[in-house]
Amino acid sequence: FDQSLKLKLLNSPEQKQDCYMGCTFPNSPVVFEFHLKCNRVCSCLQVIHVACVCAGHNASRDVVTLVKSVLFHRRNPLHFHFITDSVAHQILSALFQSWMVPSVQVSFYDAEQLKSEVSWIPNKHYSGIYGLMKLTLTKALPADLSQVIVLDTDITFATDIAELWGIFRKFTDKQVIGLVENQSDWYLGNLWKNHKPWPALGRGFNTGVILLYLERLRRMRWETMWRLTAERELMSMLSTSLADQDIFNAFIKQNPVLVHQLPCFWNVQLSDHTRSEQCYTEVSDLKVIHWNSPKKLRVKNKHVEFFRNLYLTFLEYDGNLLRRELFGCPSPNSPQSIQSALEQLDEDDQCYDFRRERLTVHRVHLYFLQYEYLQADDTDITLVAQLSMDRLQMLEAICKHWEGPISLALYMSDAEAQQFLRYAQASEVLKNRKNVGYHIVYREGQFYPVNLLRNVALRNAPTPYVFLTDVDFLPMYGLYDYLRRSVVQLDMANSKKALVVPAFETLRYRLSFPKSKAELLSMLDMGTLYTFRYHVWPKGHAPTNYAKWRTATTPYRVEWEADFEPYVVVRKDCPEYDQRFVGFGWNKVAHVMELDAQEYELMVLPNAFMIHMPHAPSFDISKFRSSPSYRHCLSTLKDEFHQDMSRKYGSAALKYLTAHRSI
Repeated sequence: FDQSLKLKLLNSPEQKQDCYMGCTFPNSPVVFEFHLKCNRVCSCLQVIHVACVCAGHNASRDVVTLVKSVLFHRRNPLHFHFITDSVAHQILSALFQSWMVPSVQVSFYDAEQLKSEVSWIPNKHYSGIYGLMKLTLTKALPADLSQVIVLDTDITFATDIAELWGIFRKFTDKQVIGLVENQSDWYLGNLWKNHKPWPALGRGFNTGVILLYLERLRRMRWETMWRLTAERELMSMLSTSLADQDIFNAFIKQNPVLVHQLPCFWNVQLSDHTRSEQCYTEVSDLKVIHWNSPKKLRVKNKHVEFFRNLYLTFLEYDGNLLRRELFGCPSPNSPQSIQSALEQLDEDDQCYDFRRERLTVHRVHLYFLQYEYLQADDTDITLVAQLSMDRLQMLEAICKHWEGPISLALYMSDAEAQQFLRYAQASEVLKNRKNVGYHIVYREGQFYPVNLLRNVALRNAPTPYVFLTDVDFLPMYGLYDYLRRSVVQLDMANSKKALVVPAFETLRYRLSFPKSKAELLSMLDMGTLYTFRYHVWPKGHAPTNYAKWRTATTPYRVEWEADFEPYVVVRKDCPEYDQRFVGFGWNKVAHVMELDAQEYELMVLPNAFMIHMPHAPSFDISKFRSSPSYRHCLSTLKDEFHQDMSRKYGSAALKYLTAHRSI
């Protein structure tokens, strides 16, 4: 490697530009840098900036498919700029933070602060006020950002986005906006009698894909110019029909020299009655597909099956595969940044796989479906649970038994998440429940990360109190209201208490669910119901003292005992679950032990119950039963947990160690 070139590159003033590794040249897609840390030559490609307006739960799902298609083809570092409402910000920030895609930077801009810029414009389009926000990008985005690609969320890329970015170099000195011609007859005004569209140049332009030369737009006072255009046209048009697209087109009609027309394969518009088929001779010519019809995948087009399959490929594509490095050197936000921690693990350790699992970072998509919740009062309680695909059938029943808010973590692959979406949208019960937060934790690794899932669901519970349960239990009818009354009765706000809900089970798949404690006791006596796990793991729930519960009329306190793992109601600020425990074994036991170490009182509720419904054994319990190595590693993790408890709680934790050794 030429030493003089190395010094020239490392001292170049162009390195002060926004770039991935400090070596981007504004007019060159690729340069080289001698990376001192890696002691090797690394290619350094220009950062491509992409902006999207994204608001709400559905758009946040859509934008993930767009991002996957861009990441799949890209070879350059990317910087995504999202103009979001609070919902999309929460979802996308958590997703990208946990996705850890190398050479990808993400910035967020508050749409609420931009609403005043466009709220004065009447808009009939279904996108509402957010459909106008692309007009504000010169103000919203950083002042030193000179160029950006702007995309709608219903876009799918079929090529490297760097090709589109390269078109900026073809702009003349006067051109500031790159657009594809509109492929419908909308702006020709002949779709129906008395159809009067906004003014446009010829067929007009579609704003699903835009190249914005921000630096030039700011110099020509874009904010003033689009406002004047909108004010003038609204005097006769009264409102926009296609949101920002109408205003962009009216502006271009008056200033045609400012637009750079992109080849139409950069925005193949799949709405009904378009000329999109004239954009390509072979489907392999396609660059960008735009699902701009409200019908989306049901749109009419002779090649729609090909387009649909391409879209579904990215919809269900494993996002973990997109964590690949672009260069020979690791990037700061890459999974390789935890390489040093992995290297410290002993691969000859019998429990290596368990220890490695703790370093796995799972992608998390919060609030995968529409979510609405208004807190009832300061006694409100969220049911918290986790599940995978094989427990989906429990969701409808739980929703019928628990009318309060629910927070669920679902462990799924990308393809399974789409199956779940279709299942939920087809279910009348689930479709009508908006106070259920579904949080997808994407599958990775060989173990079921049960306590990570519980923590995701717990962290995203919106209420002051949580009912920590498992998804294969049905709460008694009316439990939600009874627990809220118990929170007040037992002064939970001012004391450390864990309210124990006694657990029972049935071996019958069809059960006439008891409507009262008296009915449950009758079924216990008849052998239709049993105390939970009495025949395989009595220690897990024996301290509940079922004999006392039968006649109890007031809450009673029980003491912690080794291996006690009740289902409890606690304040949301309780300790989280210990994530070293994965798969089967000790995942709840450790949590209850920590509650006791923090001096929570365990109070059994006399008129509460829940019933475990039968199901096939999980894969993890089968491994526990069949693998001596699995059981050995679980015992090792227990020992390490006890040591950590001793360090954390001192002499107060000695009883746990004594109890553990006596088992």
